[in-house]
This record gives sequence, C-alpha cells and structure tokens, in this order.
Amino acid sequence: MCNTHNPILCIVPPYMLEKVVENGSEQLRNQAYRILKQSYYFRSQRTIIQQRPKYLWEILATGTDAHSFEKIRHVYDAKQGETLPGVLVRGEDDPPTGDVTVDEAYDAAGATWDFYMEEYGRNSIDDAGMIIDQTVHYGKNFNNAFWNGEQMVYGDGDGELFSRFTIDLDIIAHELTHGVTQFEANLVYSYQSGALNESFSDVFGSLVKQKKLNQEAKEADWLIGANVLVGEQYALRSMKAPGTAYKNHPIIGDDPQPATMDDYRTLPPWEDGGGVHINSGIPNYAFYLAALELGGKAWEKAGLIWYRTLSDKLRQDANFSRAARATIEVSREVFGSGSLEEQAVTKAWKEVKVL
Repeated sequence: MCNTHNPILCIVPPYMLEKVVENGSEQLRNQAYRILKQSYYFRSQRTIIQQRPKYLWEILATGTDAHSFEKIRHVYDAKQGETLPGVLVRGEDDPPTGDVTVDEAYDAAGATWDFYMEEYGRNSIDDAGMIIDQTVHYGKNFNNAFWNGEQMVYGDGDGELFSRFTIDLDIIAHELTHGVTQFEANLVYSYQSGALNESFSDVFGSLVKQKKLNQEAKEADWLIGANVLVGEQYALRSMKAPGTAYKNHPIIGDDPQPATMDDYRTLPPWEDGGGVHINSGIPNYAFYLAALELGGKAWEKAGLIWYRTLSDKLRQDANFSRAARATIEVSREVFGSGSLEEQAVTKAWKEVKVL
C-alpha cells in the first residue's frame, strides 16, 4: 500500500489505522479501511502536483510577486465532502468565524509561518511566498490530516478514537513542515530517508508549539498530538521517550517506536514505507537529547542546526548516518569546531547508536 516516492503524508500512520481495522468497532473499522484505500488516490494526486516546474510553483505561490514577504492564509470548508479545496470561509486578516476548526487551522498556520520567518528567515512553505491553503471538515468522521503536496487537509475525527485534527498546533506544524521538506531535501519517503522526513516534521512541529508556549527544552512535553487521540494518557508520539506515547490502548495497543538503533525495525517497503513512522523515533530522540543538553529555547540552537541541515546539506536518499554527520558539520560551521553545540549533537547521535 506504499508508493515510496509520492506518498500521502498523514499524521496518523498506517500501522495505527491497521490496528483500528483489526480491533475497532464496525464503524471505526470501516472508516479506517476507507482511509487506507483512499491513500492511492492522494498519492497519484501528489505525484502530479510535485511534477510542476519550479517557475510555475512561484507563479502559483502568490499570483503576483512570488518573493513577497507577506503571510497569506486561506481556510476552506469541505462541508464533510471530499472535493478540494471547498468553500473559502476565512482569508488573511478576516476576523474569527466562530467555527473552532476553521479558526484553529488559521491560527496554527500563522504560528507556523511566523516561526519559520522569525527564526530562520523562511518565506512561507516554499521560501517563495507560497499561500497557505487549508481545508477543514474534510469527509465524514475522517480520522486523519495530511499534506497533499499543495495544501493541508483536516478531518473532524470520529469523536470516539480521534478528536478534530486541528486541535493540536504541533500536528498542523508537522504537516506543513512536510511541505518545507518537499521544497528542500525532498527526502524519499521510504526506509531511513522517509523516517528522517517524518522526524523533521515532528521536530519542527514540536518547536512551533514550544515557541508559541515560550517554553525551554526542559519544560516542553515533547509529545506530538497530545490531544487528538481521545484519552488523557495518550498521544501519537513522544520525542522524549519513543515507544511510550500510548500503552495498552484498547484498540491500537502499544506505541511501537524505538528510541535507539538497538531496536530498529526492519520492515518490507509495503509496511509503513519500510517503517518511516516507526523508526522516526530514533532521530526524534537524538534531537531531543541534543536540545536538552544545550538547554534554553530548543529552536535557537538545536533547531537552527536541524533546519540548516534540512535546507542545505541533505539529499533525497539521506540515511540516519548521513543526517547525523550533516548536523555535526552544521554545528561546527555555525558554532565552531569543538563547540559545546558540536559536542552535544555528536553525543546525541552516539547515544541513539547511529554513530
């Protein structure tokens, strides 16, 4: 079920949906099975989108000046249908609508745009002024959110297993970061390069949330999707402790993510793209360790290193080892040879046994 070059980039991984098919109620099983089947269509759609020439992307970004440093957000309502983008319900500078889902999507996209601009000087998702288009109320009880190569799409959840997919800022920032990766390293979505793709999204999803809350690394929860999975003790992933985001869940069981290469999962390409959502726990944990070691605001040092690595150093087929060495190289270039930053990054990758 995996097209490794042009996948749908969803926040809920296929292994969770497969558990729902196995263990959920009839309604949940049918919904999960339908989402898994729909991924074929989304993948083909994304293939067409990604084949557009770069100059066309720039024309489409703003319609006028592709390098305008202006935040432009559009939120559309699919009204439980599946035709994109839907009806425009909120544009840039429009007042809140009173629809919590619309307004959460609008605000979170703004927080993500602000983060990338203020911290790294990035001009929207493509660094060329791309309009951030988002569609809410997609499908009926749709249990996912995804980046389709061109825009964001959010389901409302079923209210039993998943809440609305705009409820967590880090989910929205995670998915929008898939767009950043698409326009930078464009990491192939399989095996270790795919796990890196997922990890970069988790890293910056968490950092956007931490900046919004003005948290230091030691204060953050380092959870991804702490509210979308119904139940106070559950989250989608934990960067601080991979494999502990959910335990003994009555439908989806236990979090399968490893924290180190000792527990790396070797999977066939048709199973989660060779483990892209599962093995992303390893580079996630490396980032957490580096950020904690450096202290302070994680986006200022560790985040800067990871951003420059993504934008300047990695190729499509990068693996964990190459990413590790690239982050060490960037830390040396930015902070100096033998710096505390270089030492912290090196120590982190050694601790997760990539180096």
